[in-house]
Amino acid sequence: MKRLKRRLSLTLRGGGRGIEESLSELTESLNIEENGTKEAEYIHENSRIDGDREFSLGIVHENPRIGSDGESDQASGTSDEPYSPVKVRHRNRRLQRRLSEDINKRLSLPADIRLPERFIEQYNNSLSPPFGEPLSRRLRRASLSEIGFGKLETYTKLDKLGEGTYATVFKGKSKLTDSLVALKEIRLEHEEGAPCTAIREVSLLKELKHANIVTLHDIIHTPNALTLVFEYLEKDLKQYMDDCGNIMSMNNVMLFLYQLLRGLAYCHKSRVLHRDLKPQNLLINEKGELKLADFGLARAKSVPTKTYSNEVVTLWYRPPDVLLGSTEYSTHIDMWGVGCIFYEMAAGRPLFPGSTVEDELHLIWKLLGTPTEDTWPGISFNDEFQSYSFPYYDPEPLINHSPRIDPDGIDLLKKLLQFEGINRISARDAMKHPFFKCLGTRIHEISDVQSIFVLNEIELNKDPGYRSSIFPHSGSGRGRRQSMLF
Repeated sequence: MKRLKRRLSLTLRGGGRGIEESLSELTESLNIEENGTKEAEYIHENSRIDGDREFSLGIVHENPRIGSDGESDQASGTSDEPYSPVKVRHRNRRLQRRLSEDINKRLSLPADIRLPERFIEQYNNSLSPPFGEPLSRRLRRASLSEIGFGKLETYTKLDKLGEGTYATVFKGKSKLTDSLVALKEIRLEHEEGAPCTAIREVSLLKELKHANIVTLHDIIHTPNALTLVFEYLEKDLKQYMDDCGNIMSMNNVMLFLYQLLRGLAYCHKSRVLHRDLKPQNLLINEKGELKLADFGLARAKSVPTKTYSNEVVTLWYRPPDVLLGSTEYSTHIDMWGVGCIFYEMAAGRPLFPGSTVEDELHLIWKLLGTPTEDTWPGISFNDEFQSYSFPYYDPEPLINHSPRIDPDGIDLLKKLLQFEGINRISARDAMKHPFFKCLGTRIHEISDVQSIFVLNEIELNKDPGYRSSIFPHSGSGRGRRQSMLF
């Protein structure tokens, strides 16, 4: 409008011409400009999001010019700025991403699943009830089935990764998202049904949403098997250590340990005990993201505290109170294993590789000292402890066994390897230990679903033991030791 007024004023000022002639010249000029403008495409989309909220996609200028009449040049359609298809595509991508996030949320899909555009468009136009209103359970299941979830034909089996007592694991590919997945095929017995470990794992993983916890993508139930579809990660921590000759960069040790603590802190905050921490149950992708896996032995901690089984945690990573028969434990049961894994990454060998319960306890006392009433009040009344008649050992300095760990790291290791569970440092407090001070303060500000590698200052170093690529390609996947899947 402002330009039109200005052009009309200038035209009428021309001397010696009548009003009709001046208006004719102005009309011809505007028609020429209009014909030139029509050669550019103008994309305009209206999409309903969150109820009545509307997004219009078109040419959007970051700094619109406002005229004296209060209207912007952009709003009047007379802006001098050139048409930018790049901005239009950018707006389209933002809208598609927003729609995908909304659909994932409504259907309770994992955040890392990216649905094909045809499904996004279909649900944007036809999903009922409209956005902003909850879906019924029946409609949600129907919608998931229509997309392809819960169907075995949605996934293609590639390589066999391993086989255990109850399950066989395959590397697979999703036809829906075109991404790699891990297919954990659990055999069902007609009389016994699904193993309780599988039921536990499913129920807990459906609730745990964190960047350092493996994501459960789908569940497929057939008469003969229960198939759990997980995100695919290239290897576990044990294989990672083997591949680098058990000589890891201490920077990488720190980053893996921090991610382990971060995922564990989230579990404990959610009142979930993992109860089976070991390198084979910690998965790592090519970015260096570490994720907790195998929640088959995990338990939701009840209130008030009740007793649990002491037949948990692989022997090498089992704390001494549980080894001596304790069934009353809490989140501190996981922290002993964190200390053992920390040492193993830094030293390149297991800390307490016992073959029996007695042998395991003997190795612990030999390094940390045989417990007494001073170091462990009440231990002299423990029947299991008395029955073994252990010799007395003085504690040895931890630095003598792991010289690569600095003084702050040794202090953290001591706080993790406490005899009594109540004295062990928590995962949340361990994340704030001075050992991690070089990671900066921003690492404590990222959200639960964000990877620590979103920060530019966080990156893996090349491990001294690697002779080739960190993640070499393997044909059949043989030798992969990923017990999390069995």
